[in-house]
Amino acid sequence: MGLRAFVLAAGLGTRLRPLTERWPKPAVPFLGAPLLRRTFTVLRRAGVDRVAVNTHHLPEAMQRVAREEAARFGLAVTVVHEPVIQGTAGGLRGMQAALPGDDPVIAWNGDILFAPALSFIVENHRRSGAAATMVLLPMPVARSYGAVEVDSGGRVQRISGAGAAAPGITSWHFSGVHILSPPVFEAMTPVGPEDINRDVYPRLFASGGVRGIQIFDPWSDLGTPSAYLDAQADVLSGWTIDPVPREAPGPMRATRIEPGARVDALAVLGPDVYVGSGVEVPAGATVHRSALLPGAVVAPGEQVRGEIRWEGGGLLSERG
Repeated sequence: MGLRAFVLAAGLGTRLRPLTERWPKPAVPFLGAPLLRRTFTVLRRAGVDRVAVNTHHLPEAMQRVAREEAARFGLAVTVVHEPVIQGTAGGLRGMQAALPGDDPVIAWNGDILFAPALSFIVENHRRSGAAATMVLLPMPVARSYGAVEVDSGGRVQRISGAGAAAPGITSWHFSGVHILSPPVFEAMTPVGPEDINRDVYPRLFASGGVRGIQIFDPWSDLGTPSAYLDAQADVLSGWTIDPVPREAPGPMRATRIEPGARVDALAVLGPDVYVGSGVEVPAGATVHRSALLPGAVVAPGEQVRGEIRWEGGGLLSERG
């Protein structure tokens, strides 16, 4: 039997509104597919055959996408609805009850674009004997994330200031991926909202039960319009390897024009542009660093820069 994975998909995605008023964040279209397709690609390659997904915001849409994408990969999927959002630990606790097991489980934040070598990470976790292994990255420049502080032995000592100071610690950024063994679930409260990092992990620090593994792979949380467009640019430029390879590359490396899109010969497409199927870019229009999702409308002569557009006149700009 293969591995289990729990995908946290109950968040509200407030920083991507109004895009997330149409789609739950893990179901948001990204370069022609729901973001969840890229998550399931990475999980399936690591040997995952069973996955649980929790829902809260737009639950019917999230369940539909989860079932469609699981069927695409031959994954058995269990959907757990949270009428009252339970936080990260509460969400994981609910998925553990719905898809139980004593084997290590991969926990994955559903709003990230990330493709680590999960098989190596899971094996490292098994050998360590840790209750949890957090996948950590160098702290991003000019981004405010709570630091995960790790000692020279690889043990996590503090998260966002929770825990005891220790000599020789280094600060890292949590990727949103971790491997959990049964002691983590035993350390959770039986009911009620709870956060895995702020509430549960500090209970395990004294025993050395939380460890960190540091990797240096490209990562994005797609949490804001700028982060979404940065991630798109990284994939289009080749800086980030796309877990879902494209069958027919476009004429320009940093631009993707889907089959069925129409770009007039007198339109100008700059770098970092995605044009979805059925979208028309008319004469005189200029598009730079933008995502034109299916149904987006561009007027003749219009200048589009730093925007995500979709059907029904939906528009989200990184300029606010």
